[in-house]
Amino acid sequence: MAIYNKEEAKRIMDKALEFSKAEGCEINISGSDSGNIRYARNTVSTAGARSNQTIVVQSNYGKKVGVATIEEFDDASLEKVVRRSEELAQLSPESEEFMPPLGPQVHDPYVGYHESTAKITPDYRAAVAAASIEPARAKDVTAAGFLEDYADFSAMTNSNGLFAYEQSTGLEFTVTMRSNDGSGSGWVTRDFNDVSRFDAEEASRVAIDKALQSREAKAIEPGKYTVILEPAASVGLLQNMFFSLNARSADEGRSFMSKEGGGNKLGEKIVDERINIYSDPLHPLVPASTWTGEGLPRNKTSWIEGGVVKNLAYGRYWADQKGVAPLPFPANGIMEGGDASLEDLIKDTKKGILVTRMWYIRTVDPQTLLYTGLTRDGTFYIENGKLKHPIKNFRFNESPIIMLNNLETLGKQVRIDGNLIPYMKIRDFTFTSLSDAV
Repeated sequence: MAIYNKEEAKRIMDKALEFSKAEGCEINISGSDSGNIRYARNTVSTAGARSNQTIVVQSNYGKKVGVATIEEFDDASLEKVVRRSEELAQLSPESEEFMPPLGPQVHDPYVGYHESTAKITPDYRAAVAAASIEPARAKDVTAAGFLEDYADFSAMTNSNGLFAYEQSTGLEFTVTMRSNDGSGSGWVTRDFNDVSRFDAEEASRVAIDKALQSREAKAIEPGKYTVILEPAASVGLLQNMFFSLNARSADEGRSFMSKEGGGNKLGEKIVDERINIYSDPLHPLVPASTWTGEGLPRNKTSWIEGGVVKNLAYGRYWADQKGVAPLPFPANGIMEGGDASLEDLIKDTKKGILVTRMWYIRTVDPQTLLYTGLTRDGTFYIENGKLKHPIKNFRFNESPIIMLNNLETLGKQVRIDGNLIPYMKIRDFTFTSLSDAV
């Protein structure tokens, strides 16, 4: 069993802290119990469970820092890892950006732990696989999927009196369905903290339908098109944008948030006024950790409001240099949406393209947030409010900033990768070439 309760974790860390002789010491302890099942070619290929635990000790003498880890928690091992971190610190050069351990902080309790998820059994995992494999076989489709569930904990303390603890649960599911003639592919992903929200049959049915509908795709010319982006199609671009809201890279002239002549774009309008993006670790649908690895509290934060940049993330060092309070990077991204369903967006489109998913996204130009990548697993041409036929996949070159300035309609939010992202209709999305991949 790798999950320690709050009292057990504190006792272990306090014992380790007693061994410290350094000027400063920070201790992180974590553990996880997880299980998984994988299937391919309509057959389960692997299944297993894993339990692990780790303690990480950071010691410092002034700005000289050393870090050591160990997976054994008896007294001798705790003393050993503390001594090792001290030895490494004494051997290390000074780190000019080192910040001393924080003092006591106030953290909101984590809201993403569910006992039902922590108690998922091998039988449940097998039932999930069956819920994909059996309907796939019945439709002359081949399924390949992966389910992983976990229960874990994290805790930290330091020589300045900080203590933090949380437990969490979650599951992640992906499945690819391929038509047996090799011409159609469908894909779906689901992730939840609460297993009761997960419906394996529904998820698999979506992927099967996409596989069947995408058979015998036709080629159309690359160019600029109105697109409907499912959340799996836009999340990769949007996450790259979320994590570019960094004050330091902007101030140093290294990002799309940099201003000509110096400074950053805080307070400037950069996207359509209907765009509102915030993070909230206490959101019931996408809960996230309420503290960082250093112990800084995470709170609800508005990043873009009415299209205007409201906040930028400041690490402790850069905040100290600028004389402002540190502000951690978001642990989740929540983009406000509208009331329109996917079906509503399709019905309201005269000509356009529905994109299920984008993948292999790579940076072209960090100064403009220009990215390239490929569509995959179900791309369809829309005409007069209906899906007319599947089309071959495209390579795209697009920036989420341009994309969010070309917004036509926001649809309903969907949870994906721990975020809430709406369906979106975007005009003038740039496809540069065709891809023969299914």
